[in-house]
Amino acid sequence: MKMMRVVALLALTGTVAGWTANAQSLGDGITVSKENRTIAVTATDSVTVTADVATVYVGFVVYGVDHDSAYADGSKTSNAIMDALKTAGVPSDAIESQNQSLAEVQPFQQNQLTDADKAKRKWSLTQSWAVHANASDAARVLDVAVKAGANQSGRIAWNLKDENASQTQAAEKALQRARAVAESMAKGLNVKLGALLFASNQAPALPVRLGVGLAGSAGENMSYTELPPLAISPTRITKTATVYAVFAIE
Repeated sequence: MKMMRVVALLALTGTVAGWTANAQSLGDGITVSKENRTIAVTATDSVTVTADVATVYVGFVVYGVDHDSAYADGSKTSNAIMDALKTAGVPSDAIESQNQSLAEVQPFQQNQLTDADKAKRKWSLTQSWAVHANASDAARVLDVAVKAGANQSGRIAWNLKDENASQTQAAEKALQRARAVAESMAKGLNVKLGALLFASNQAPALPVRLGVGLAGSAGENMSYTELPPLAISPTRITKTATVYAVFAIE
């Protein structure tokens, strides 16, 4: 995926369409106006790379006939999931608690249940974690947690270890594009493009990249232990940069 946008402004002598006759100060003693011959270009470009880190969201819900039984089952499941993750090699500092709640089940939450199920689901305990891992380990982390009882799991947030590197590459590409456009304009005017006088970079805000979550079930347990992990591939992440560059005309 590649984005590009170019806007060019030319300040020579006299009035130029789309450009004010008043001087525009860019700081550092640089001013764009009709008195100093310059070409100003705004260009946008991007780079796309594969995510190399992931945050896997795992959790569970258990029910009980009363407060004590729900808490007992929840404690057992909670510790089973944590032990499984640590046994799989996930460091303790890579696991962050998200939320945990022990509450009485409200009547509206039982509308679709049979009388027998309603009797079993008087109280519920829910808990969830965010597990940070390399993107290549995301499927394995999810698999380990689910097989240990994490029946409310599956959402994955993808990211980059070094976001600045790809952002810098995007800015460099945008600046190269700006120079190419400026050189083309200078050639058309039969002048020579001079040095770069000023450049600024604006990185747009990007949304958090989330994978599709799995809606777990608190019903009967399935035999997961013999199943392979889900086939999960890291997402591709696009970093975009916009530069405003001012070049001298010789």
